[in-house]
This record gives sequence, structure tokens and C-alpha cells, in this order.
Amino acid sequence: MNYLWSGMILTGIVFGTLTGNLEEVTKAVISSSREAVELCVAVAGVIAMWTGMMKIAETTGLVKKLAGKMGPVIRFLFPRISPESETARYLSLNFLSNVLGLGWAATPAGLRAMEGLAKLEEERRQTGSRCFPSGTSSNEMCTFLIINISSLQLIPVNMIAYRAQYGSADPAAVVGPGIAATLISTVVAVVFCRGMDRKRNQK
Repeated sequence: MNYLWSGMILTGIVFGTLTGNLEEVTKAVISSSREAVELCVAVAGVIAMWTGMMKIAETTGLVKKLAGKMGPVIRFLFPRISPESETARYLSLNFLSNVLGLGWAATPAGLRAMEGLAKLEEERRQTGSRCFPSGTSSNEMCTFLIINISSLQLIPVNMIAYRAQYGSADPAAVVGPGIAATLISTVVAVVFCRGMDRKRNQK
């Protein structure tokens, strides 16, 4: 990303110099910088409100209670993992945090879940059970990443903040379409993961 953005900036400067529009490039840089700061301030307020509400849900234990009810989901997506294991608990917490927009809880839980999946695969190698070669992602790891990326999201906080900043008459109108879009992407991801897992088991 650093190379990409540096290349774009340098290309703009060189093009502006060659076409005699270097002054316009300078004005664009200044105005864009001001707009970026204004956007950050506006977004911070909206995100603070939603994350505050989600933090209350986390502090009261609502998030952990809901995560504890995700046993059937974990059993369906990861049939080779015990729903009562520590790894399953981190998987549940990560999925639920993403759905509720709890990014601060989703990231560390996701890292711990991935560590648990890697440890589980290593134990399979040592016991000689069906496993993947060292350095290769397991079915569970791939499934976790795909579901994580396509995750259903009930409240698209960032999109609401952007729409509010740029003068939308109804910033929260995106909630319904957002839920529909992420629901479809999650269903497609689940179907794909289960299909690939079944295909591998048939080999």
C-alpha cells in the first residue's frame, strides 16, 4: 500500500508539472488534507456513539452470553472442533463481535482463534490423523478467514458516518441494504466452505 499511494502521489505531481497544472495539484493537496481532517472529526463522533452502545453490551456480559449460544453454528462450520473448546469460544466471540461492530473485540479474538486452529492442526500432525502439510492453511483456517471477511453486519458504523459527513438526508438508510448484502455474502461463504470441505472429504 505504501508503494501504491507513493506512486499515485508522484504520478500526480509529475503529470501536473508536465501539463503546467502544478498549482492545481497543490490546491488539491491542501483541500484534500482539510477535508480528511473534517471527515475524521465527523466520523469520530458517530463511531463513538455506536461503539459506546456496543461497549455497554460487552461490559454487561451480553456479548459473551450470546457467544455461548453459538455452539450449533460452530459445530456446523467446524465439525472437527469441539464447541466447548477454547478455540471455539474465540471463534464465537470473533463472529459475534463482527456482527455487532465490536472491532476491538473481534481482532484479538480472531488472532487467538487462529492460534488455536494452528495448534490444533499441529496436534493432528503429531498424532498422524488426517491433516495438512506444515506451512499450509487448514480447512478450518480457510473457513474462518472467509466467514470473517464476509461477515454479516447489523450496523455499518463507518458507512453511516461517511453518509452523515457528506450530507445524506438519512445516513442510517444504508442499514437495511447493508444487512441484506452482508447476509447474502455470508450465506455464499458458508455454502462455498461447506461444499469445499465435503469435496475434500470425498477424496
